[in-house]
Amino acid sequence: QQKEIGAVNGYIEEMIDGQKVVKVFVHEKQAKEEFEQLNDRLCEASTNANTFANILGPVNNNLGHVQYALTAVVGGILAIKGVHSFSGPIMVGTVVAFLQYTRNFSMPISQVSQLFNSVLSALAGAERIFNMIDEPSEVDDGYVTLVNAKEAPDGTLTECSERTGVWAWKHPHKADGTITYTKVQGRVEFDDVTFGYEENKTVLNGISLYAKPGQKIAFVGSTGAGKTTITNLINRFYDVPDGKIRYDGININKIKKDDLRRSLSMVLQDTHLFTGTVMDNIRYGKLDATHEEIVKASRTVCADEFISKMPDRYQTEVRERGSMLSQGQKQLISFARTLLSDPAILILDEATSSIDVQTEKALQTGLNAMLKGRTSFIIAHRLSTIRNCDKIMYIDNGGIMESGTHDELMAKDGYYKELYMSQYAFLEK
Repeated sequence: QQKEIGAVNGYIEEMIDGQKVVKVFVHEKQAKEEFEQLNDRLCEASTNANTFANILGPVNNNLGHVQYALTAVVGGILAIKGVHSFSGPIMVGTVVAFLQYTRNFSMPISQVSQLFNSVLSALAGAERIFNMIDEPSEVDDGYVTLVNAKEAPDGTLTECSERTGVWAWKHPHKADGTITYTKVQGRVEFDDVTFGYEENKTVLNGISLYAKPGQKIAFVGSTGAGKTTITNLINRFYDVPDGKIRYDGININKIKKDDLRRSLSMVLQDTHLFTGTVMDNIRYGKLDATHEEIVKASRTVCADEFISKMPDRYQTEVRERGSMLSQGQKQLISFARTLLSDPAILILDEATSSIDVQTEKALQTGLNAMLKGRTSFIIAHRLSTIRNCDKIMYIDNGGIMESGTHDELMAKDGYYKELYMSQYAFLEK
């Protein structure tokens, strides 16, 4: 019954959180009916749980009283008749002692029965917690790490502790015990990569691509074609069973996941903001950033304009998940956070989908500044944001169907042109 109560409470909570959607689709009548059904289930489960708990307590209490009475009656009869035990005749004092033992024995059982409902409720919650704890941890067998480095005029890299703005991959070679340093440049290579979330269902089939340092690579195609999967593999959210992915010439399976992800940054379509100030959320990209660095990053991506109009500017408290901000404003804060982290590789997954066209034009300068000198992977359905990319790849059926610049793909008169014309044909007339 406690499991049923927990499940129903979860459904009701989801319904309350989604009340805006309910109203938008004029679903109040059906939602009310569903709520009443859930409420009836909750009432029934709670009634059953309380009934069992309220029955168990009195039953245990009365059993204790019955046991006490039986001990008194039987002990009294035995004492009156002078029945002998192993240690001699049963006396009244012996009966009194047994009565006290009986009370001491039954009282804890009665108390436990009164707490039985709470114990079951705790066990139901503990089961969910332990199921989560028992989930297998992420395996990380990488040994190549990301370190700060100083670069000599001849290109030699030396590891250092202070932040220099130059990053290097520290690569210990197990064969001979030597250590080499490779400058982080953002060169990414997919070599015949095949991947599927399920064993018998592949999402990517033999993907091969090469991104030079500083190149802007765009992925376009239909929903579910595998665009986001490619970026998830770069982050090692999943490991590839077939093929290889190399980062600056190093197999990413050899790079520690924390260090790999520290060199990357992602801007997602759904931006998550933490409870705290606007400044804290931007500083999340670089915890030791100064106020001046945060303001500079915000101005670059056009976020300073609306932040300056807020009651406490950068010290304005952001509620849970940024409920006081529009989706576009949250996205701009995410851009500032990303720019502040100064990554070698930048991944934009529908990052401008929540920003209006006018703001997008104003943001374009900031985006260009953010993308400059960084290898960038851009997933976009709004093709106006990717026309200037160095390479555009049309993904479909788990493979790269077309690849080239915007002009080259338009000249091919293939999938990309068909997609582009479906969006902008009316502008060409």
